[in-house]
Formats: sequence, structure tokens, C-alpha cells
Amino acid sequence: MAAPAADADTFDYVIVGAGAAGSVLANRLTEDGTATVCVLEAGPPDRNPWIHIPAGFIKTLVDPSCTWQFKTQPTPNTGGRAISTTQGRTLGGSSSVNGMIYNRGQPDDLNGWAQRGNRGWGYADVLPYYRRSERRIGFGGEGRGRETDGIPITDMDWINPVSEAFIAGCVGMGIPRNPDYNSGDQTGVGYFQRAILRGRRVSAARAFLKPALARRNLEVRTNARASAILFEGKRAVGVRYRKERGGAPREVRARREVVLSSGTVNTARLLQVSGVGPAPLVGGLGVPVVHELRGVGENFRDHYASRVVMRAKPGAQTLNQLARGVRLGAEVARWGLGRPSILATAPSHVHVFWKSFEGLDAPDLQCVFTPGSYAEGKVYVLDDYPGVTAGAWQHRPESSGWVRARSADVWDDPEIQPNYLSDPMDRRVHLGGIRLLRRMLSTPELAPYLDAETLPGPAAQSDDELLDFAFRNGSTTYHLIGTARMGPATDPTAVVDDRLLVHGMEGLRVADASIMPAMPSANTYATTLMIAEKAADMIRGRQAAPTVVSEAA
Repeated sequence: MAAPAADADTFDYVIVGAGAAGSVLANRLTEDGTATVCVLEAGPPDRNPWIHIPAGFIKTLVDPSCTWQFKTQPTPNTGGRAISTTQGRTLGGSSSVNGMIYNRGQPDDLNGWAQRGNRGWGYADVLPYYRRSERRIGFGGEGRGRETDGIPITDMDWINPVSEAFIAGCVGMGIPRNPDYNSGDQTGVGYFQRAILRGRRVSAARAFLKPALARRNLEVRTNARASAILFEGKRAVGVRYRKERGGAPREVRARREVVLSSGTVNTARLLQVSGVGPAPLVGGLGVPVVHELRGVGENFRDHYASRVVMRAKPGAQTLNQLARGVRLGAEVARWGLGRPSILATAPSHVHVFWKSFEGLDAPDLQCVFTPGSYAEGKVYVLDDYPGVTAGAWQHRPESSGWVRARSADVWDDPEIQPNYLSDPMDRRVHLGGIRLLRRMLSTPELAPYLDAETLPGPAAQSDDELLDFAFRNGSTTYHLIGTARMGPATDPTAVVDDRLLVHGMEGLRVADASIMPAMPSANTYATTLMIAEKAADMIRGRQAAPTVVSEAA
């Protein structure tokens, strides 16, 4: 790591979390050399080799050495199951273990944020920050005004005939082909853009944090689990952390600000165990109430997905065959030579942004397709038989839940209750999504490749039967947001203002997915990077250059 500042335990800024947001902030806040920054990361350095091989997410997702193995509370709407909602715990955070999909969502997502009283968060306001965080390589890249540093965003280069047939079938249904869903017009079908370059994952740590480590004004401390924010009155002045459970507490001080970038679960929990949150909850933890904010940990949302699986006919080549035996060896060799390979693909290959019912003005569903069949009840584990999988989830779920610390010990996992599908509208849209998947998998274009549906199976036809299937087999998409929601002081459930400063506090800011006031119609990674870019400018008192709304302009 880089050499620390003159006072090894006092910095201008202390950032808690070296994930997507924390990596961006560490880079931007140190780039002019005038401020000192310390980043605390609860996990280890990102030396696990599986992190850097795109297909290695199958390994890291279940590896507690580099992930938080959180689980949700069981509910009737999950068939009594506790669902694993893994988050990254290493340099790069979830960007080191996620599906690498880059997806901004619809412009009206951000316009809706602004309409809630969050000034400067409309689509035209934040578009420069999306652009700053990405380096678009491939289709339309340099000609569309996107930046030349940041996360490299590339197009799918491993093309399977079954995926091509799926896309053709969707087009035959009237869904337009869309080669660039991040252009401001999301509607349609095509291949995903992803954070993979020359066959390797490029996490936020690789793109932003590692280049900044050569600067003498940045220090990163790994295996440093934040246990409390330190306050003097209502002002945050530092962070207490521990290297191991029961270990001696250590402290690092902040002259200017403490910035929480720990993610939707850990940011809420750290605030609560530090005395900022709902008074009954904080008091129940045995922690003195520093400032009551009843929205801390509330407003939790996540995308809940169901997947339809079909068996492939013998002639189809799917991931199930290619990921085994001699064929896998050939794919490894191709990857080693820098050629397109299944080792260098994202878990979802094809996107479909479409409508659960005709007559809607814009898509309310995200659908994904992979030329491989996954085992029932298991996440991203290929089944024994060749097949394909298509999944769907609602863009903007109404169901909300909470994250609540169970104790003041940050080694105790908090209670996570997403209340999946508790809202009647969510169930209606979810059913529409499952039925749309079945239509897309039943096109004439796919008929030469597919045999029969195995999940949920042809016996499930009524709304009740399909909902029962969704309850028993649906799962998280790991898109956790909202537990430190942004909103004006007049909103009693808001936690931060539109400058991401915690209401009623001084020197304390939040910059991660927890501040999202509503779910974007997208995977959350791209928007988290944008939030961090904008936060860095606000901290430094800078403004982004104005931009036009249309990417094509």
C-alpha cells in the first residue's frame, strides 16, 4: 500500500468500504494531491484468482473469504426459505464478485429522483457522471462522447447460435433489436455490455483504486471492519475498527468528513450501531442515541427474479456441455490465448427490456437469457442436462423491507427483510414476466434447439400455480438499495440530503447504493459508480460540465 500521511491515524477523509463507490471516491479525492484519504475495507486484498476470471464468480459467490454471506429472513413469499444475498467483501466489493453487467437504466429513473425533491439528480444532471465512470469500447464507443478512463465496458464476443435464435425469436414477436440499451433508449433485445477486458474482469478496484495507490496521500487498510463512527456532539470525527472479532479496537480520525460507502446492508448497520437511526432500535442495541433518524435501515428494496428452464435438443451446444471434460479444456485454452471463451462471459448473455402487459409507456421488466440450464434451487449451478435459462424481474418493485442490526457487534449479521412480492402490483408484474418468458422461449426460431420446459414445467399454468413456483424458486438479483434513502428534510424517512450529507449531522456523508430513493430500472452497479463520481465532485466543490440528454446528439 502507499505510504500514509504524516500523522498515520489522521486524514482529511476516511472512507468506509473499498467497493465500487469507495474505489471511485478514493481515486477522485486524491487525484490533485491536496487531500489525504484513508480507506477502510473489511475484507482482504483482491488476490483471489477467481475474482479476475469472469466465470470465477461461481466460486467467489459462495466463498466467505471474499464475500459477506448474508441471508434474508424467511417468509411465506419465499416458500419459507432464507435467501442468500451475497455481497462483496474485498477490494472492489461487489464489483469483484458480481455479474459484470453494465446497465444505466431509463432516464426517467433519475428524473423521478429529482421530482422527489433531490436537486441536481435528474438524468441530464447525472449523465456526465455516468460517462466519467466508464470507458466504452466497441459499438459506438468513441463516437458517443463517453470518457476514455474508468470501467472498460465491452460488448459480448462469445456468440452462441442458441442466443442468436432467442434474439431472432424476440424480434419476431415485435420486440426491437437494441444494440445499445445505455444510449437513453432501453427498449428491446440484444447482448449485454459488461466490465470485461481482454478476457478478464475489471472491477472498480482495478479501474480506480489500484491506479491511485501510487499516490502518497492515499492509504488503504484491509481486513479492517468498521465497528463504530466516532462523534463529537453531532459531528463525525473518525471511525473505530477491528482487525478480528474480539481484537483490540483501533481508530482513524477524519479532519473533514467520514464517508460511508459500505453498501446497502453495512452502511445501515454501521449507522445503527453508532447511534444514528430509529431510537427504539438503537436503544435496544444498548447504544446511546446520537441522532434519531427513523429511515436508517428502512426503505430496503431488491429485484426478485424467477427463471424458466428448458431442456435443449441433442444438437444444441450449451454451456452445460462446454463446461465439462475435454470441451472445458478447450475453452480454457481459448481463454489463455485471448480468444472468446465461456470463461470470459457474464452469467447473463442476452437482455430483453419489455413490458409485462401491453399498453405500458415503457418497459417494466428486465429479462435475461443464458444458453445454459441451471439446477433447481441453486444459483448459477449448471444442471446435468443441456438446456437454456431465461429470467425476469420487475424494474421498480413496490415491496419494501428493512435492514436492522441484531446487536452492536458487527460480526453478527443483521436482520435483512426484503418482503419480496408482498405488494399486489409486484405479484401481478411478476406473473406477467413469467408468461413473457414462456412466450419468448416458444418462438419458431428457437424450436430447432429446444425440447421441453423443465422449470416450472407444463403443469404450472394458473396464476396461483405460477406464484407458488415463484415463491419456492425465485431469488435475489443482488440489487440492494434504499436503506439510507436520499430526500429532503421534510421527508421523515429520508436519511441523506441531495448532497448526500446525513440529515442533522456534520461531517458525515453516504455514497453508495443505500442512498437510492427508488429502484432504478437496471442492475445497480452503473448507478453506484455514478453516485460516487457525483459525490466526489460535491465533496471537492466542483461541478460537472453540462451535457445534452441524448447520447446520440
